[in-house]
Amino acid sequence: MSSDEAPQIRCTFEALPAGGRLARVTVDNRRKLNTLNSELIAQLTSRCARLQTDDELRCVVLTGAGDRAFIGGADIREMADLDPGRARAFISRLHVACASIRALPVPVIARIQGYCLGAGLEIAMSCDLRVASDTATFGMPEVNVGIPSVIEAALLPRLVGAGKARELVYTGRSITAAEAAQCGLVDRVGGAADLDVTSLEWIRAIGTAGPRAIRLQKQLVRLWDTVPLDEAIERSLQTFADAYQTDEPRRLMRAFLKRR
Repeated sequence: MSSDEAPQIRCTFEALPAGGRLARVTVDNRRKLNTLNSELIAQLTSRCARLQTDDELRCVVLTGAGDRAFIGGADIREMADLDPGRARAFISRLHVACASIRALPVPVIARIQGYCLGAGLEIAMSCDLRVASDTATFGMPEVNVGIPSVIEAALLPRLVGAGKARELVYTGRSITAAEAAQCGLVDRVGGAADLDVTSLEWIRAIGTAGPRAIRLQKQLVRLWDTVPLDEAIERSLQTFADAYQTDEPRRLMRAFLKRR
C-alpha cells in the first residue's frame, strides 16, 4: 500500500455562500470497509480537536470513503489480541473520539453509505443528523464476537427506545436503512445519488442561519441530553439572553422584517 493509500482521516473545506465554511471529514480505510484502528481513532480525535477551535466553521459532514461502508466497525484484527488493560485503553480512545465529535460547536451530519456497524454506528450516533442511502446496513454486532456494545451505544435508547436498543445489542442483528429510519436511528433515507442533495439542504439551512445562534443551539442540544427538563429550561433562559451579546439577533430580525 502506497502512502497515498494508507488509512487516514481526510478533511477538506468549502466556503459557504452566506459566509463561514463547511468541513468534510472522511474516514478513508476503504480496503477494510473503513474500519477504525488505534491510529485512525487518534487521527479522528485530533482532527475534531482542531475543528473545535475553528471560528469560521459552520457545519461538518462526516462520511466514509468509497460506497461500501460508512465505518464497518472497529478493527477486529487489533482487538483480537487485547488483554483487559489494553482493551480498556482501546475502548477509551474510541470513546474520546466519539466525545470529540459530540463536542464540536456546530452541527455534524453523518453521511452514511454501506455498512454502519459497531463503532461506526457509535460514531454516527455521535453526530447531530444522519442521512443514509437506502442500501445502508446498521447494527451493533459486538456480542457475536464476544464483547458487549459499550460507550456511545448508550445513545441508542434515546434514539430508538429501550426495547429496540435491547433487541439490537442482544441479538447483534443488522437492520436495513428503512428499518433504521422507522425506529428513528436515521433522519432521512434516499438513493445513493440523493445523499449529497439531502446533506446540501441541511447545510444550506444551517449556513444561512445566525452563526452564533447555531452554536448556542448546539450547546443547548447537548444540555438537553445531560440534565433534567426543569434545569434545561432554566439554563436556556441565560442562553437566550446571551444571544443578544452581539448584534446578530437585531440584524437578522430587522432583515426579516424588511423582507416582510
